[in-house]
Amino acid sequence: MKENKTKIMLAEDDENLGMLLREYLNAKGFETKLFINGDTAFRDFIKNSYELCILDVMMPVKDGFTLAREIRQTNTEIPIIFLTAKSMKDDVIKGFTLGADDYITKPFSMEELLFRIEAILRRTSNKSEIPEKFNIGKYVFDTKKQTLQLEDEVIRLTTKESELLKLLCNNNNKILDRNFALKSIWMEDNYFNARSMDVYITKLRKYLKNDPSVEIINVHGKGFKLVM
Repeated sequence: MKENKTKIMLAEDDENLGMLLREYLNAKGFETKLFINGDTAFRDFIKNSYELCILDVMMPVKDGFTLAREIRQTNTEIPIIFLTAKSMKDDVIKGFTLGADDYITKPFSMEELLFRIEAILRRTSNKSEIPEKFNIGKYVFDTKKQTLQLEDEVIRLTTKESELLKLLCNNNNKILDRNFALKSIWMEDNYFNARSMDVYITKLRKYLKNDPSVEIINVHGKGFKLVM
């Protein structure tokens, strides 16, 4: 039987350090994937399943703080460890404000990083899994089956409809940033993708119309909000 390894995302722009960390963690029984900038890391994060993220703060294209913020918009539970060459108090505070579980300053030993990873995984192992189902008013949204059900009526959603509704659910009663949604699902923020997303929002509103307590509202200049 194939061993079920803990999957780790490692975002580190120093390729030498990144490869060393990846090889060390893999040797310790983890399945580690390395990315050299925050943008490629996030593109992979929304497509694949990880159980822990290790993010370098100073990266090109997209820094670790921005990456963490975007990860938190799609997954509020996954543990995040920040790596940084800085030891400034403001950076530490910012990291924890964004939802970091730990913070380690370079240079550090491999053993120290391993200890921190194992401690976090022990701490989070008893937490409930990210829900596969959401209650949206009277509806039940099953993210795995990509269905939206109201009593005996079942609506089968397309992949993009399901991904967009899941982002709205993860941010329910909060603003889902328009550009973030575009880059998460369509990978690019341009006119044609923006119009496409508007069409999907209209479709989701139609699917949810039989419960007047549920509403997807436009927030001018910012994005959308699922209110329920």
